[in-house]
Amino acid sequence: MSITLQGIGIGGGIAIGQAHLISHADIEIAHYQLTAADIPAELARFDDAIRVTRKSLEMLWGSIPENAPAELGAFLSLHIMLLNDHMLSKEPRVLIEQQHCNAEWALKLQLEVLLAQFDEIEDEYLRERRSDVIQVVERVFKTLAGHENHSHPLAEIAPDCILVAHDLSPADMVLFKDTAYLAFITDVGGPTSHTAILARSLDLPSVLALRHARELIRENELIIVDGISGVVIIDPDETILKEYRHLQASWLKKQRALQDIRTSRPITKDGEEIELFANIEVPDDCKLSIENGASGVGLFRSEFLFLSEADLPTEEAQFLAYKQVAEAMKGQPVIIRTVDLGKDKIPKWQQEREAPNPALGLTGIRLCMAEPQIFRTQLRALLRASAYGKIKLLLPMLSYVGEVRQTRKHLEETKAQLREDNIAFDENIELGGMIEVPAAAVQVAQFLAHLDFISIGTNDLIQYTLAVDRNDDSVSHLYDPLHPAVIQLLHHVISTADRLGKPVSMCGEMAGDPALTRLLLGLGLRRFSMLPIQLLKVKQEILTGEMHKIKPLVEQMLVAEDSQCLRELLQQLHS
Repeated sequence: MSITLQGIGIGGGIAIGQAHLISHADIEIAHYQLTAADIPAELARFDDAIRVTRKSLEMLWGSIPENAPAELGAFLSLHIMLLNDHMLSKEPRVLIEQQHCNAEWALKLQLEVLLAQFDEIEDEYLRERRSDVIQVVERVFKTLAGHENHSHPLAEIAPDCILVAHDLSPADMVLFKDTAYLAFITDVGGPTSHTAILARSLDLPSVLALRHARELIRENELIIVDGISGVVIIDPDETILKEYRHLQASWLKKQRALQDIRTSRPITKDGEEIELFANIEVPDDCKLSIENGASGVGLFRSEFLFLSEADLPTEEAQFLAYKQVAEAMKGQPVIIRTVDLGKDKIPKWQQEREAPNPALGLTGIRLCMAEPQIFRTQLRALLRASAYGKIKLLLPMLSYVGEVRQTRKHLEETKAQLREDNIAFDENIELGGMIEVPAAAVQVAQFLAHLDFISIGTNDLIQYTLAVDRNDDSVSHLYDPLHPAVIQLLHHVISTADRLGKPVSMCGEMAGDPALTRLLLGLGLRRFSMLPIQLLKVKQEILTGEMHKIKPLVEQMLVAEDSQCLRELLQQLHS
């Protein structure tokens, strides 16, 4: 009898294949007392396990395939930094000495302390790090148990299977990237979890947050993974199989057709020209962006330079990375966001800070203002690189106009230093701001008086507007891009920028969702920025859209009272 499960579809189409289950059995931790004479050897055993685990992660980091998602390296770096943190690498030693217990038990006790802290905070970004801590500790447990090679069933089975797991760590994904699996599904994960971000980058059928799939599915059982609608079907009958094989063939045909529009300009059927840009993480992403017809880089997340090493990146290291992107894009615009750390992106040098709610704490531009030397170093590197291409600067998480004024001051003082040093840079480099805090959206006209352009970050703007934690299962269904308040706020921002003659783009998840492309066109958006793999799908919607049909429907959407009405109108946009 077929069973249908509903989760969060991350895209990638439809897969039909046999399930391969990744074990998620709890590790049994023994507890035994040690004599005082045994303590030095046990401490050495623990230190050795930390060292071996670190080496294993570093080797995985070094073996990441060149075509792997850029985020993969950053997430593995985060695991290495968590392992190096004193809460995991030092505190268990104290417990061993104080309680005369074995290393495994000390690590288990320390893990319980950390998880209890996460449970009390209940913040989405910390919850993602909660999962990371568990994954790191499990690797140490395996090392202590004598499984130093951390072998994984991913490397042992035949290709063309569908991976079924409770969760997948970045280390799992390194092995996963280099194999030929059809799809994967997990019990946990939200739309912005590490697994979701990597799934989008891989562009494989994937469904997350299925809750009990790992328990319900048997090894080698036939399953269907519909990454478009977020459905998983266990043991489908012939009628369902026939239907999904037809859907799968239709989807593949559409994907092949997308290749025919790579070189087409993104213009609607009635002549409205649109600009499509790429979101990138590292310089190597430029190649895929160009191949998919991007008009430039709409968002280069510079923080991944700050996460790849334990220490702060030097001015020279930053300069070389920014210069590489500028040169690769050959004169096309490259918008580089200044470092946006905090939340779930915690570098080694910042880990001593503990905030009760990092999403509302020292993050984005606030961190730059609090750490002027770090900010000045980055500004100097960015200005130097601006001599090699069309670089623009973008400030994250703005909420006060004064933050822009202060940045202008830092920028002018940095320019003066470069002039004194006879170093070339773009004197007219443009400065933009992210609109992702409701305060900035409401006051966008005042911000635009001090900015050359703006970019809307919808992920945070929706979350802060609706006060919804996207990764909290109890409320994640309320995270809704089609909430009337969100649509009206977006319209306000876009129309205000248009009225003032300032460019406005969108770089959040909404910009890369083809189901929302025509809605955004009707709201007046003409510049979209997204993952390179999403460019052609959005371009297809633009090429087949007609503004004279879109605008009247979107005007109706602006006065809709509820999301259901908006969804019905959205369907009409695509009919």
